[in-house]
Amino acid sequence: MPSYLYTAKDKKGRTQAGHLQATDQRELAAFLRNKELVLISAETADAKEESADKFSQKAIYVWRKLSRVSLVEKMVFSRHLSIMIESGLSLTQALQVLSEQSKSPKFKKIINQVEENIRQGESFANSLAKHPKVFNELYVNMIKVGETGGNLNETLKILSEQMRKDHELISRVRGAMMYPAVIVIAMVGIGILMMVMVVPKLTSIFSEINMDLPLSTQMIIVSSNFLRNNIILATVILIVLVILIKFSLKIKTVKQGLSKTYLLLPVFGSLIQKINSARFARTFSSLIESGLGIVESLQIVAGTLGNIRFKESLFDAAQQVQKGKPLSQILIKYEKLYPPMVIQMIAVGEETGNLADILKNMADFYEEEIDNITKNLSSIIEPIIMVVIGAAVGFFAISMIQPMYSMMEGI
Repeated sequence: MPSYLYTAKDKKGRTQAGHLQATDQRELAAFLRNKELVLISAETADAKEESADKFSQKAIYVWRKLSRVSLVEKMVFSRHLSIMIESGLSLTQALQVLSEQSKSPKFKKIINQVEENIRQGESFANSLAKHPKVFNELYVNMIKVGETGGNLNETLKILSEQMRKDHELISRVRGAMMYPAVIVIAMVGIGILMMVMVVPKLTSIFSEINMDLPLSTQMIIVSSNFLRNNIILATVILIVLVILIKFSLKIKTVKQGLSKTYLLLPVFGSLIQKINSARFARTFSSLIESGLGIVESLQIVAGTLGNIRFKESLFDAAQQVQKGKPLSQILIKYEKLYPPMVIQMIAVGEETGNLADILKNMADFYEEEIDNITKNLSSIIEPIIMVVIGAAVGFFAISMIQPMYSMMEGI
């Protein structure tokens, strides 16, 4: 017997709600009539739960549609597509299966569009190129080489391995930066609470005495008053500031300056150098292994690196290699970017003819180095954070306590 959640009214028009079991709504209405109640609405408990489930499913669907396609999704897509093609499935059949398997509505739609383009006679690479936000230049060019050479499944394997290594590298760095990020956010949050809740109480004491305050104390009081009285304006200013910073980071001169500064930082400069060297070696190796030319490979790799100094060095290297110069000799003038080991290993690879294998081994070496650095990064950052927190607390304490001592001396 189903269980109903009902709403009813009595003779005086008062609303009552309750929970009853009945075979159907007619029996429920009759039962309520006997109690001198008129049924207004009724819904089974199961229906209520189902509607809640539908709402949560819709929320998940909208979230997935708005969210971008992750590196892990593309990695799984490439690996599964490689296996399916190797097993004898046609490309369109494999894409159909992968579309049905995908949990992301956005990625599902893209896979369907790619499949439709292939059915209309487009190549796989050109179909992927229509979605540059999901499939970058590196991915498209490697697929193009795989299609031309008839070894698409092998190219997809190389791509999935490349993305797996990239994901591991990104995860290590993000994991290492999580601790300091949490500490900084907590520190900012506590600072705002102090400004809003503690400072006003001290300010009222100072205003009653009408004494001259140090500049640092005046600055804290002005900031506190602004935050308390203009919380909406402060939030808007913060959002605008974040947007301005985001857009300024896209300006070439700003990017160049920051890229140069990052490399000069102690510990972090070395880490950035190794991260970019590892990504360069891994990606360059994958492109050469797939059959792409060195010049084109260098241009594509340049587009995948985050630091603009490394990008510029590789674009310049591509032009110089096109003129006939060996890559190892070109990179010597960028010795502040590339460690000596990178240049020497590339020289050996050029002499022996197995550059792809040497680059792959070099990438493994630097990825292990990055892993060791990131494991110890929190212990390096912790003293720096403690010094910053100590300086902030000290500035606040001196600014607020100094006037109190002056006040007590005057009594």
